[in-house]
Amino acid sequence: MKKILLAGASGYLGSYIATELYHQSYPTKIVVRNENRVPLKKEYFETIVAEVTDPAHLSGIMNDVEVVISTVGITRQKDGLSYMDVDYQANLNLLKEAEKAGVKKFIYVSALKADKLTHLEGCKAKEKFVEALKDSSLDYCIIRPNGFFSDTAEFMKMAHRGKAELFGDGNFKMNPIHGEDLAEVCVNAIDTNEKTIEVGGPEVLTHNEITELAFDTLGKQVKISYMPDWMRKSVLWFARTFTSSKKYGPMEFFFTVLAMDMVAPEYGKWTLSQYFTEVKDDL
Repeated sequence: MKKILLAGASGYLGSYIATELYHQSYPTKIVVRNENRVPLKKEYFETIVAEVTDPAHLSGIMNDVEVVISTVGITRQKDGLSYMDVDYQANLNLLKEAEKAGVKKFIYVSALKADKLTHLEGCKAKEKFVEALKDSSLDYCIIRPNGFFSDTAEFMKMAHRGKAELFGDGNFKMNPIHGEDLAEVCVNAIDTNEKTIEVGGPEVLTHNEITELAFDTLGKQVKISYMPDWMRKSVLWFARTFTSSKKYGPMEFFFTVLAMDMVAPEYGKWTLSQYFTEVKDDL
């Protein structure tokens, strides 16, 4: 059976992929920054503690590997690193090591529409790596999810506060996907011939419907106000002008995709209602 190297195993999606690889009996190496954040039991994997931003840490780690799966990327700005440092350069370090070791395939998790949103710092870095991967000697697959269930936590937080604020009329659509379902897609990509996989969850909902679901889950009366698009653009302009990219990057992406439909082919079994019920006690 193919031996897999998973980079980013301690992150949200990475931990689900590690679990799925274990369930499908793939022999797996995982790369983590902190060995105390290894998903599942350590004995299930060969664990490599390394900084993927430093090529010296990666030397020789792929010599017996056939497929690399990378979820490496910044979700929240920290450690003083930029998107180019992590989403581009760290993945490029992995790619170069994979080519050196004779790895056959590289699976990379980007984002839906990132190739059309390269004016955003995070998307620009992701897509710069995608181009490098396409130009490499390796077979590849680009996974493009349209957002995780965890990204909808803000809807629950607004409902918990008793009032939600949405942009426009609240009718933009999305179908985010649970990490467990997305992990299946990533692991199944090991044996697919597809070069790009766009994927979302099993339900397409408007922002209004997601908000109403959040209020219903908490047993609260729905209360929504709507903000004009000029206000969203003003917030983005202010953030770009008066803060560094390390601070406005996550906000920039979030505020941009809230003003468009983010719908991808439907997949999975987890519903947003199940997820909201699961996390409501954590608010």
